[in-house]
Amino acid sequence: MKWTIAGAIRRTAAQRFGAALCVLLASFVAAAAAHAENVLQDVSYAPLAGGRVQVTLKLASPASGVRAFTTETPPRIALDIPDTRSTASQRHIEVGSGAASAINVAEAAGRTRVVVDLYRVSTYETHADGNNFVLVVNNGNAANAAAVIAAGDQTKAVGAAVQEVSNIDFRRGKNGEGRIIITFSGEGSSADLKRQGDKISLDVYNARLPSQLAQRLDVLDFATPVQFIETHSKGGGAHMDITAKAPFEQLAYQTGNQYIVEVAPAKEKEKRDPNAPPVYSGKRVTFDFQDIPTRAVLQLIAQESELNIVVADSVTGNVTLRLNNVPWDQALDIVLQSKGLDKRRNGNVVWVAPQKEIADREQAMADARLKLEQVSETVTEYIPISYGQAKDIADLLTQKSKQGTGGSSGQAITSGFLSERGRVSADDRTNTLLVVDTPDKVRAIRELVAKLDKPVQQVLIEARVVVAADNFARELGAKFGISGATTVGSSVVSTSGNLNGSQYMTNQALANRLATGDPFPVLPPGVTGGSSTGATNLGDRLNVNLPTSTTNAGSIGLSVLGANVLLDLELSAGQTEGRSELISSPRVVTANQKEANITQGQEIPYSTITSAAGGGALPTVAFKEAALALKVTPNITADGRVFLVLEVKKDALNSYYTNATGSYPIIDKREMTTSVLVDNGQTVVLGGVYEFDKQDSVTKVPFLGDLPGLGAFFRNVKKSNQKAELLIFVTPKILDENLR
Repeated sequence: MKWTIAGAIRRTAAQRFGAALCVLLASFVAAAAAHAENVLQDVSYAPLAGGRVQVTLKLASPASGVRAFTTETPPRIALDIPDTRSTASQRHIEVGSGAASAINVAEAAGRTRVVVDLYRVSTYETHADGNNFVLVVNNGNAANAAAVIAAGDQTKAVGAAVQEVSNIDFRRGKNGEGRIIITFSGEGSSADLKRQGDKISLDVYNARLPSQLAQRLDVLDFATPVQFIETHSKGGGAHMDITAKAPFEQLAYQTGNQYIVEVAPAKEKEKRDPNAPPVYSGKRVTFDFQDIPTRAVLQLIAQESELNIVVADSVTGNVTLRLNNVPWDQALDIVLQSKGLDKRRNGNVVWVAPQKEIADREQAMADARLKLEQVSETVTEYIPISYGQAKDIADLLTQKSKQGTGGSSGQAITSGFLSERGRVSADDRTNTLLVVDTPDKVRAIRELVAKLDKPVQQVLIEARVVVAADNFARELGAKFGISGATTVGSSVVSTSGNLNGSQYMTNQALANRLATGDPFPVLPPGVTGGSSTGATNLGDRLNVNLPTSTTNAGSIGLSVLGANVLLDLELSAGQTEGRSELISSPRVVTANQKEANITQGQEIPYSTITSAAGGGALPTVAFKEAALALKVTPNITADGRVFLVLEVKKDALNSYYTNATGSYPIIDKREMTTSVLVDNGQTVVLGGVYEFDKQDSVTKVPFLGDLPGLGAFFRNVKKSNQKAELLIFVTPKILDENLR
């Protein structure tokens, strides 16, 4: 009986200890569950009415112990979520709506912090919605108004809540971006920006739009991605539609009483250098192990990366690691390199094995494919060619330059895109390819032909040859002569422009003396008595004969005849001005990388004399071409520009050169050969020649021509200016095949 009671006592104590142990374990489990790590999976936002913004945090399980706090300089709202790590794909999210500027996500010390950057200090609301934690950021105007009302100035609060769009301006940035600047009557405006395709919509909730600003702006001439801006009233606010030319990037920010939208051309993605070191972006891990099995390390990395890692049985050995804050993908590469391993990834499954094992497996698969091709049944396909030549594509598929080695024996494969048993031929009559090969090869060739057999882009090339000439000539001339005769004693003295005129005047004087009965000792030959009167020819009377050479020049003449003196005076002046402009504009359309040639002009005949068989002269007729010609070969580049190899020629007949053998035409040649890279639709000046000929000449009587004033009667002055200019323009335009 004693042992029974003792046994009962022992059993009761054991039961109590077991119960206490169960309670203790349950408390540990509850505590562990309470402190289990949560995961922030995604962060998103959505604009709400009244300029509010809702930020939603998606978690793996309901959040607990979330702590929120704000800062004023700079204005921010921060949420601290304890015992939570982040797997959100974006760590920085641009908002640009209401009072919210951006959202930033950071993880440190076992907690995750979400920070909302604000344009201005604003109130907020938070609540839990299942596994989601929601933060609603108010507009900011309500906070300002509430602060003003609390201070007792309700009139000011009402005024602060009412805004007006005072101006809408558009400017072009230094990098070619379009900048829309919306100015409000005061601070505290609220705007929501959204992009849909090639359009950007902007809603302003708390700002009235004046009627004079409700308009459509055409900003194509600014050469930015922005093309049109259309603004109209919407409810109690305003709505703006911005049409832009893709590809582009938009950015919006608010400063003071201005809301600015920048639309810039999209930046080209930099091509990654295949030789550049890899970029690691995995979650950072810390490992510190001494002589740990390699398979165990791979299992840890699989847990951190959430990937399925399959490790080959041949992976053995241990590894010592000490990695601090290293991305998991970099840690995986380090482990593989240290143990001579390699990996192959298919989706979210990674196979890890020794390098030789992977290489042998891939070689075996390649050999198996080759053997399968050798025994597979061949099929025959007829592939029609629409835009190219079947013969050219057949040569491309079988060209010997496409060589490689394959198979276990390493034999050369020189069939191009075909298998060893494949063959291809072309039917010129129907422009069809005849392909005989395995089904896989035929399918690949059909896909290749579909990519190659496309219409070739066409280019319209327009050239303009401008020949401009400008000439100016001015000439001043004079004719002056004095003629007369008088008697001095028994002598006669006469003067005139030359001896013929002087002799004439002497004869006239003698004749007059004889007529009056005045005796004269000796009469000169041919002089008889009488009363003949008259004047000699004008050319014999002129002392200065320097008239203008200009045809139909203006002139004024004066003759004064006295008792014994005749004075002749003539002043002439002429001015010639001429301008000419010859524009030739040849146009030609050609396919990409195909030469085009267009010519217009005439062949000028000319005669020559050759020796005949019998020794005589045989006249013949030959021809010389004087034409306007354009020869061009365009090449469309990958970025939509056009590289031109062109030759422009504009010849014209000047005159003829004649000698004993015949007449030969003299040709004015204007020719240019060049290569140039031009934007689509851009006009470029290829080159030009500018000639300037200036001549000043003076013909005068020495000393007398230099006299002030009177010297104009004794000189001829001529000035001439001649200008000639040749300019050649070219404009290529890629024709859109969709415009028919």
